[in-house]
Amino acid sequence: MQPPEEKLGSFYLGAEYDPANGARTEKAIYYDSRDLTTHAVCVGMTGSGKTGLCIGLLEEAALDRIPVLLIDPKGDMTNMLLQFPELRAEDFRPWVNEDDAKRKGKTADEFAAATAEIWKTGLADWGMGAERIRQLRESADYTIYTPGSESGVPLSILGSLRAPEGLNFEEHGETIRERISGTVTALLGLAGINTDPVRSREAILLSGIFEYFWKEGKDLDLSSLILSIQKPPMRQLGVFDIDTFFPEKERFELAISFNSILASPSFQSWLTGDPLDISMMLYTPEGKPRVSICYLAHLSDSERMFFVTLLLENLLSWMRTQSGTSSLRALLYFDEVFGFLPPVAEPSSKRPLLTLLKQARAFGLGCVLVTQNPVDLDYKGLTNTGTWFIGKLQAERDKMRVLEGLKSAIAAAGGGGETDYDSLISQLGNRVFLMHNVHEDRPVIFQTRWAMSYLSGPMTKPQIQMLMKDRKKQQKKGAVPQAALPSQTMQETVGRQSAASSGQATTSLSAPQALPVGFSENPPVLDPGVKQIFLRATVPSDNAIQELAMQKGSLPQILETRLIYEPSVLGAGSVMFSERKLQVNEQEDFFMLFHSFSDTLSKIDWKQAERVFLTREGFTSSPESSLKGSSPVFASVPDQANNPRKLALFGTELADWLYYNSRRNVAFHKELGLFQLPGEDQRDFRIRLQQAARERRDAEIDELENKFKPRIEKLRERAQKEERELEMDEMEHQSRKTQELVGIGETVLGLFLGRKSTRAISSAISNRRMTANAQADIRESQETIQNIRVEIESCNAEMKKLADEISQKWERMEEGTGTEEIAPRKSDVSINYVALAWLPFWRISFSGAAGESSFIYQAYQPGTAKT
Repeated sequence: MQPPEEKLGSFYLGAEYDPANGARTEKAIYYDSRDLTTHAVCVGMTGSGKTGLCIGLLEEAALDRIPVLLIDPKGDMTNMLLQFPELRAEDFRPWVNEDDAKRKGKTADEFAAATAEIWKTGLADWGMGAERIRQLRESADYTIYTPGSESGVPLSILGSLRAPEGLNFEEHGETIRERISGTVTALLGLAGINTDPVRSREAILLSGIFEYFWKEGKDLDLSSLILSIQKPPMRQLGVFDIDTFFPEKERFELAISFNSILASPSFQSWLTGDPLDISMMLYTPEGKPRVSICYLAHLSDSERMFFVTLLLENLLSWMRTQSGTSSLRALLYFDEVFGFLPPVAEPSSKRPLLTLLKQARAFGLGCVLVTQNPVDLDYKGLTNTGTWFIGKLQAERDKMRVLEGLKSAIAAAGGGGETDYDSLISQLGNRVFLMHNVHEDRPVIFQTRWAMSYLSGPMTKPQIQMLMKDRKKQQKKGAVPQAALPSQTMQETVGRQSAASSGQATTSLSAPQALPVGFSENPPVLDPGVKQIFLRATVPSDNAIQELAMQKGSLPQILETRLIYEPSVLGAGSVMFSERKLQVNEQEDFFMLFHSFSDTLSKIDWKQAERVFLTREGFTSSPESSLKGSSPVFASVPDQANNPRKLALFGTELADWLYYNSRRNVAFHKELGLFQLPGEDQRDFRIRLQQAARERRDAEIDELENKFKPRIEKLRERAQKEERELEMDEMEHQSRKTQELVGIGETVLGLFLGRKSTRAISSAISNRRMTANAQADIRESQETIQNIRVEIESCNAEMKKLADEISQKWERMEEGTGTEEIAPRKSDVSINYVALAWLPFWRISFSGAAGESSFIYQAYQPGTAKT
């Protein structure tokens, strides 16, 4: 085969196959990536070559920089990470099956060398080599996620219980309730409770709890869910009060079921690792596309259903926050859909899958569903599927079931029934597939190309651990501890070193005090002109105790847990950034927290302040109560912070600092006409650019094809007309030739019989002349047809060249990205207030081997911002 055409948006799948000769042709099969927005289904028995076909399809998607989310119940798709550009035997050696080597009578090293040679030959036979494998490796980031296990990269399910971002009940109430229903059904299934998600008390109670918290914009976790089952936050469900609808004793039993799961040591792996964040699973923090493989072979059936449902519900929520597009934005691949989309039963995975098949096209999300069990599949749900890949089938009933589903899909698409699919499917062999694509004129039988990834078979957890070892090391290096920012006063009080840079609380070695030195249970009396606020204690005291136990190696005897407040200065201001050319007109709020001040401080260096990201819910006007009814204690307030005039001066200094130091760098792409949106980080802007570039590329290629199409169609019509004329000329030539031969025969016969006829000789000469003219017409038609074909080839070559230029231009779309700095005017800076801010900390008194000591832990979260 010739090397494949490296055209973005065109997937190289293999070559046409001639069933009559039992061999492939030289005509390559290219698949338009946009056709996947109408989804695809692949069916075939074990050994039919489904894995090779689908890995080839996914490799092409990765080369096209399309992010892919894979659900891998069997472990086959992990082979995508076995990419060896050098094709050396030592690369293959760790992954070859030693039992296979023994059966071949070879050592493992010999078998690896033979496998490397087979792969090298197979790739070369399909026009591929090391450079294409290298491009595949560099085009995407490959990650194997192992929910419920730390073999690969673990996934935390806690994010699935958080309130969905970008959706609210006013505009997306139905969507959110569907997600709640799916999440609740999955949770109940995990707890071994299989009930009606609409009518069962358990489902209604859990749905009510989720809706209550999510309407308030609050996140849930399993602990708070269990506590809410015991003591629901709502007083009634429907017209009945909670205790009538679901008695407390029975709620306790339900809570015990979930607590048993949470308390199980094996379940802890579900609570750690990367968050179940679809955006982060599709793109790296730098905006590079990801191929994320969710390996599920180690899970039980209930755990698989639980995870798949959560994943699909999160994918639906992510999808609905995206803009519409006709280009392929991302791909969902489900390697074995058996049991998740049955024809009759209603597992929790079925509704989100059917919703994706119906709605995902509008958002550019393609779905590829694969199965070797074509009987147990809901083909009514697949009527929206535009592409069918059908491989060798084992039983006649499998073929009949697939034909039934295929005909339903064709009828739904408005197609006819002229093609004898039954006969075509019967001719399929290994690695030979029938492709029916609603976007093409006819079905095609093709042989799949050689996979660039080494197909070693399903992987085990130890093999995945080896593959993901480096990835997990990088993950640990990138971990950033939460910062704690106590002031010098508190450090001296409890005798500990600053944790501002390390982010860790430390223990005190000083003797315990009834109250810390410099603290009082009575809040200091402030000047009436001084505004004061209290940051909320959002970090539970349990976190502080847990940290203490980790540092000590075991939990010491806790004597007292108390909330203490330390004063700081908080400056709140805003800066308006306006630039008409960049379509920017937005306000940015600044909350600056200054810790290190004293009675002798005359001015604040706001450069030394910490910028915190607060919402109105992040602070209050009064202190919170401590634990068990004990009142909080307060540090003394320096005179500088209790002086309204001084605070006003600090505000003037803050205004100057914001004016000279606040800048807004806005990224833009001139040719695409896109600007970085308010609140949009570089990663999201880069992802939006990639999608816009893909859409512009597809549009320009469509425009190019539309420009050349009439010209090529006219040439083809001329060629067809000339072919008809050639056929007529050939018939005329044959007729003239026959007449000429008959005339010659008559003339010769007349000579033998002694008859001489000048007329016969003249007729023979005339026939000869007309035969020669007919032959000349044939040559002329043949030359005309050949010239037209050359012209068509020239048009196609020119169109391909221009299409390649378009693809290359938009592949380098980041080259057109620039930034522009926006500076505020003096009038654009405003100061809302400068206030005395009380920062909460947990002070834990405990008894240890060295006597009584105290431990200080930050109780507030300053918040974070996107960068």
